[in-house]
Amino acid sequence: MALSSEDVVSRLEEATKGFDYLFANDIGKARETFAAKDSPFHALGLGVCAFLEAALGMELHLMGEATRCLTLSENGAKKCMKLGKTSSASGRFPPGSEWELLHADAVILLGLTHALSESYMGYVQCLYALNSGHSKFARLYKTVFPAGLDDYATPASSPGPSRKPSTPSLKSSAASIDSTATTTASAKPSFFGRWGSSSSVQKSVTVKEPQGPVEELILSGAAFGYGLFNLVLSLLPAKVKGVVGFFGYTSDRKLALQALAVSAARSDVHSVFAGLALMTYHGVVLLLSGYQADEDHILKQYRVIVDRISARYPTGSLWILNRAKILRMSGDAQAAITVLQEGLSPEHPQMFVQADALLLFELAWTLLSQRRYEESAKLFIEMTERNSWSHATYLFIAAGCFISVGNRAKAQELLDAVPAAMEKRKLHGRDLPTEVFIKKKITFYKEKQKRRGGKEAEYVQCISISPAEELGLFWNTHSRIGKGVAEAHIKEWASLSPPVAIQSPYIVDTAAVANVPDLDTEDELALRSLLLGIVHRTVGSYAPSRAFLVDAIVRQPKIRVSTWISGVATFELAVLDLKELEAADQEGGRDPKVSEEAKQAWKTALNNAGDKLDKALSLSGKEIDLSSRLDTRIAMLRDEIALKKELIGLS
Repeated sequence: MALSSEDVVSRLEEATKGFDYLFANDIGKARETFAAKDSPFHALGLGVCAFLEAALGMELHLMGEATRCLTLSENGAKKCMKLGKTSSASGRFPPGSEWELLHADAVILLGLTHALSESYMGYVQCLYALNSGHSKFARLYKTVFPAGLDDYATPASSPGPSRKPSTPSLKSSAASIDSTATTTASAKPSFFGRWGSSSSVQKSVTVKEPQGPVEELILSGAAFGYGLFNLVLSLLPAKVKGVVGFFGYTSDRKLALQALAVSAARSDVHSVFAGLALMTYHGVVLLLSGYQADEDHILKQYRVIVDRISARYPTGSLWILNRAKILRMSGDAQAAITVLQEGLSPEHPQMFVQADALLLFELAWTLLSQRRYEESAKLFIEMTERNSWSHATYLFIAAGCFISVGNRAKAQELLDAVPAAMEKRKLHGRDLPTEVFIKKKITFYKEKQKRRGGKEAEYVQCISISPAEELGLFWNTHSRIGKGVAEAHIKEWASLSPPVAIQSPYIVDTAAVANVPDLDTEDELALRSLLLGIVHRTVGSYAPSRAFLVDAIVRQPKIRVSTWISGVATFELAVLDLKELEAADQEGGRDPKVSEEAKQAWKTALNNAGDKLDKALSLSGKEIDLSSRLDTRIAMLRDEIALKKELIGLS
């Protein structure tokens, strides 16, 4: 028997209270609330709790629990969906739409649990899971938004001069949603300035607002589900996307982000998840893409979303985390450290272990980026007590930190614990991508130590470049550091023998020629050049940066273990092309939207960068360490290139 309209609203409102607890960090109270009633809404809530614990902590056993709970929710929603379609309930949307939406929610979350492994098999499993939900998302989207999304408010504040007119801010749009049944928006407003009419005169239209919590759920949820599906699909590694052809999928990241923004401007539970998805995406773009076509605007929109959700849930660790990320991406690492430390203080309620662990993880990386090695090492070691994700990776990074401060005995102790940590933590019977990388590095170090006549058990003695800094390349930690930190890096790496042959204003005293050089393999020499190339670009020394990155690439034929270097260096060269021209425009006061000369220079640079990305992708095969991460970075930078072309009138 189908639930009455009153019962559906009652169950939804009760479950919403559970989500409020969850977003405020009280996952225990949330789970208690969800367990109190037997409804698909409550079952989904339990599934979301397990999913977030699994996703945030990369907990294998919780992934299984998340799958179990979400499967129960999926089955419950499916039953209600069949009954709901025979209901005589009237409303704006077809009967049973709320259950179809709930079913789609469970499906996409089930798919995402498979993608958490960052393995190609996990991505493929994700695609197969999402395949069953694709038609549902598309049908819901067409039903709820028959005329598209352009007339709906989104989380956009006043754009900068490079952007087109935008819709009202999050705060104003949220107030409008709460106070009136209709919203007046521009006929073709732009989301984050990327969509909109080319006309300077906007036509005013009226958007019919949903009546009651169930319609609000359907509207916000349809936008969220459709947006998240397309965003996940667009971010899958290029080689995995080859599988998509079998399903007939195409993804539109612009539309995905717009749909998420429409959801984020609403007031139900989906709006918070949409905000979290947008925060995560913008944070990843700022961290990993290397270059942003309009960074200031991304930061502005990021802040609006974080501020809005933080105001509702000030104790939530996820919102504290994103506030710190904004500060770090803005170049204020110390302020980010302060926010994270306050979030981890005894005054902050520590009730959501996996979310709190993210604060610790972010703090550890931020301290590492500032060369505060001992503090960082302590936190990475503490991470082994916070979750069961790769303890080997945490220990390996901590060991690198101790190498940087000269405590090689402690570093060797941590490295000796790595193999056992790997054995304890397997994902689907296989090592995690970072652990595959670490195994190769340890073997490499041991062979180097034996070759140099030392005891294999003391292989830490032969490590010249910190493993923490090397792994930091995959987290792009060297691109947003201050000049002082960058100069300290340059001085350290240039002091290693053999001497650096490339001229740089930041390298005055180089290493002396040594009988037994610190770096005695092409792998190490290429790694040093890659690191020096990135930090020289960070301080704006572009010619030496290019010379170092090219040097890393030309060593590729002789590299034996670190075969990933050439692909990453080629990607960083593409970033350099764009950063260098952007700096030249700023110094010369050129505007490529006005100056034809500047526009042509950008056309050349953007095309050259695109060619380099093609080359980088060709160097990133399945056998290459952490290649899926590079694939994702390439996809993100391609988007920024496309946006830059649009902003300056090249497309």
